[in-house]
Amino acid sequence: MNQHAFEARYEPSWAELEEAIRALSSRRRKSRRDARRIGREFPGLYRRLCHHLALARARRYSLGLQQHLNRLALEGHRHLYRTRTVGLAALVQFVLHDFPAAFRRHGRYVAVSVLLFGGSGLGMGLAVQIQPDLVYSLLEPHEVSAVEAMYDPENRVLGRERESATDVAMFGFYIYNNVGIGFQTFASGLLFGIGSIFFLCFNGLFIGALASHLTSAGFTETFWPFVVGHSSLELTAIVIFGAVGLMIGFAAAAPGRKKRWHAIRDRAADAMPLVYGGSAMLVGAAFVEAFWSSTTWPPIGVKYLVGGILWLALIVYFGLLGRGS
Repeated sequence: MNQHAFEARYEPSWAELEEAIRALSSRRRKSRRDARRIGREFPGLYRRLCHHLALARARRYSLGLQQHLNRLALEGHRHLYRTRTVGLAALVQFVLHDFPAAFRRHGRYVAVSVLLFGGSGLGMGLAVQIQPDLVYSLLEPHEVSAVEAMYDPENRVLGRERESATDVAMFGFYIYNNVGIGFQTFASGLLFGIGSIFFLCFNGLFIGALASHLTSAGFTETFWPFVVGHSSLELTAIVIFGAVGLMIGFAAAAPGRKKRWHAIRDRAADAMPLVYGGSAMLVGAAFVEAFWSSTTWPPIGVKYLVGGILWLALIVYFGLLGRGS
């Protein structure tokens, strides 16, 4: 094909790409329909241009044509691979759609995580009610005494004593503690899911034993009002991280036709919305725990009401938001 026929055949494609580049370079706000069209068509136009540039060089077409195509390739590359900052629209899209949609999309793993975590906690709680000494199979006697002291009604604050006397310091402590548990739960899923199963069950047993023991010991007016505020965010986040660990573990155990590491990488990428959302929930739980749960001035009924509203909000959030395209 001579140069004249080559240009006549592919000039419309180059002109379309040049128009898309001008639209991307313009500061004028594009409509959502135009933005979607450009985003859908631009990669294909750019690939065809690169192919045409290679042909023009191989066939030794005129220097002017090669320079024209090379300029379009450089400008297209700049737009195709430019660094994109996370804006408010992307954040809203993640919160209102991507996170809850990912939660439902991986609902099977979430359900297994709930059974492991909640089932072990409920079972241990019932067992401690029947045989109170079972709590000492998980905690040393001095640790049980320390926990009882934390929820003593005579305390000025509820929960862990504030040696720094500041809620801000405890906020940082709770973030460190919560995020550590969450990442421990999902990262251990690399061991074919065994690590995630262990931490889900262990944390469930620990929480169930502690809650049951404190209830039997008569600390219901201090323990439950303290945990009810942040429990929805914290426990749900642990379940989410457990689900991520199970996903990674299943990919490691049954990679299918992929190489094991490729299967783990692809599954981890698919689970990233759950990791981001779960991390935000743990930070939120730390905030509630530090600035609301430990306060003693609200009536117990108000604390239960707030806790119930948070649980209901999570159910509605994961059940309804993010549906549709």
